[in-house]
Amino acid sequence: MEISIRGQLLYNEPMSRHTSLRVGGAADLYAEPEDADDLLTLVRALKDRQVPWLAIGRGYNLLVRDGGIRGAVISLARFNRISEAGERLIRAEAGAENLALVRFAQERGLGGIGFISGIPGSVGGAVKMNAGAYGSGIMERLESLTLLQEGTVAEYPREQLQYGYRHLTLPTGAIVLAALFKLVPCEPQQTEEDIRKDAELRGSKHNVGFPSAGSFFKNPSGQAAWRLIDHAGLRGTTVGGAQVSEVHSNFLINRGGATAADFLELARLVREAVFNASGVKLEEEVRIVGEEP
Repeated sequence: MEISIRGQLLYNEPMSRHTSLRVGGAADLYAEPEDADDLLTLVRALKDRQVPWLAIGRGYNLLVRDGGIRGAVISLARFNRISEAGERLIRAEAGAENLALVRFAQERGLGGIGFISGIPGSVGGAVKMNAGAYGSGIMERLESLTLLQEGTVAEYPREQLQYGYRHLTLPTGAIVLAALFKLVPCEPQQTEEDIRKDAELRGSKHNVGFPSAGSFFKNPSGQAAWRLIDHAGLRGTTVGGAQVSEVHSNFLINRGGATAADFLELARLVREAVFNASGVKLEEEVRIVGEEP
């Protein structure tokens, strides 16, 4: 597969190096394009060669099966630029860290998105899952998205997008390149306080001490997934190197040497036990991709 870009290309690259769960088989090709032009070059080359591809952020909400990924994985980690784009408008590329966006806004006396400061990952991932906390979601502050779709870059206002709790529906094959946010005036000290409180809260509840993907299951309407998992008696349950965290039972953690198969089997046990105990069908919040060995 002879392809040339200005960014980085790695062949037979283990995805365990690029996911927060630290599991996953190899991708045939792992690419980090330098910018939008580089990405366009890459996507066109893959299309010409009929190579399938999958776009990811920084791997925080991703479970790759042990058989890896056939084709190419496109990482937007180098798309990390943040800039002012008008009055109260900030444009962040998809690979920018969530906390970096909050800090950039803070320096300019803007806020309203402090709730994402403690959510690990990037802006692209936050938008695609409509990340949120404390009753707020990132899409509420979105003005528009810049998408790459079928070889064309275009901007889509929020009104043209379909989204809801923890999801954003995008056209098949579309890649989020950047997001434009309209924020509200906010004293830097207030943003700092929001960041501090969020860090303390997450530190007390989410500091699980091992690799994880954050919340593994979505909260069913009006209920908390962790309570349902606790009610089913699953806190601390282990399959291989994967475990339901004893600190927060909606976190599945890698205690060491876990495989994707361990996580998938543990997730199956959790879904089954919760359904038997409460009649509720849990749905994974993490994105599961790749092939079985």
